[in-house]
Amino acid sequence: MEELDLKVREIQEGDVDGLLSYWFNSDADYLADMGADIRKLPSRDEFLKSLMLQINSPIELKESYALIWFNGNKRIGHSNVNQIQFGKEATMHLHLWQSENRRAGMGAELVKKSLPFYFESLKLKKLICEPYALNAAPNKTLERVGFSFVKRYTTVPGYLNFEQEVNRWELSKENYLKASL
Repeated sequence: MEELDLKVREIQEGDVDGLLSYWFNSDADYLADMGADIRKLPSRDEFLKSLMLQINSPIELKESYALIWFNGNKRIGHSNVNQIQFGKEATMHLHLWQSENRRAGMGAELVKKSLPFYFESLKLKKLICEPYALNAAPNKTLERVGFSFVKRYTTVPGYLNFEQEVNRWELSKENYLKASL
């Protein structure tokens, strides 16, 4: 098995094409399996404008904050938060771009490497993640990383989603700091 060299950094303008390709080139069945409704995707131009606005906004004013995941020098995915209440909480999303990287044990390590960006840059007290309940991979990853399961409920978790059952997971800053020691 190839040795992993997993890294995380804030999104930059040069990362935008890869992120857009993930959304616009993904199979509709894959998107549905993670709870996304392809009919709700904005146009590529609208998505690009939104990403550029967020990249160029001051941290305190960001509506979304994205990180790019790497294995070596290759971009392999992203994580982002939205519903940001700076200094309080935000909702995290996890995306590995290629199927061969999913269920390969990378997710937990990439999430761990992403947490300092979220807690420190956004000064969060709590991080929330609400993956589709039927999507086992992110639910297992969150549990492995130390998130606490709160509840399962039906909602439309984001503007790109259909109504679905989600599992709500939370990680407090206190528990994040304990796990970091």
